[in-house]
Amino acid sequence: MKKIISGIVSIATAVSVFASAGVALAAGGHGFDQYGYNRSARVFVGTGSSWCQGKLGWSKATCDAYMGIYANDQLVMKWNAAWNACNAAGNDDESACAGASLDNEWNGMVPGGSGETEHFKAIWVGSAGEDSSYWRDGGYLIWNNYEALMDQGMADGSHWWAAHATPNGYGPM
Repeated sequence: MKKIISGIVSIATAVSVFASAGVALAAGGHGFDQYGYNRSARVFVGTGSSWCQGKLGWSKATCDAYMGIYANDQLVMKWNAAWNACNAAGNDDESACAGASLDNEWNGMVPGGSGETEHFKAIWVGSAGEDSSYWRDGGYLIWNNYEALMDQGMADGSHWWAAHATPNGYGPM
């Protein structure tokens, strides 16, 4: 599951670049598209399959096969304006990136779902990684410039933690 969320966060990064570049959406760029993206509000609400269709442009059948047991799982992704600005600036510009955050909630506890869950939060910390003034104890470095503040979920009836930074909220330290 961690691999799925990591891939989704990578996709969310790419999505925010497209959003900041002014990708046109249905209804003049406001509201949810047919896949579950509302780029104006910086949120996605859909399934693993609809995420795949909206991001990769594949058919539902192809996405269902690609996502496997995760195709029917529910996914909520949220990112802030700084996340978009950071991606547009190249991920290493503190003036654009400070405060960038992302939240992914994966829920497979639905009919036809995988039975797994994961909640993942990340912030920008810059290329200094663990030596950054933004770094928080208990997280892990991901994509060179980001820290996973929280990464926890349920699989096979067991609760697991991969990261639990202190504090693990998005506000100032």
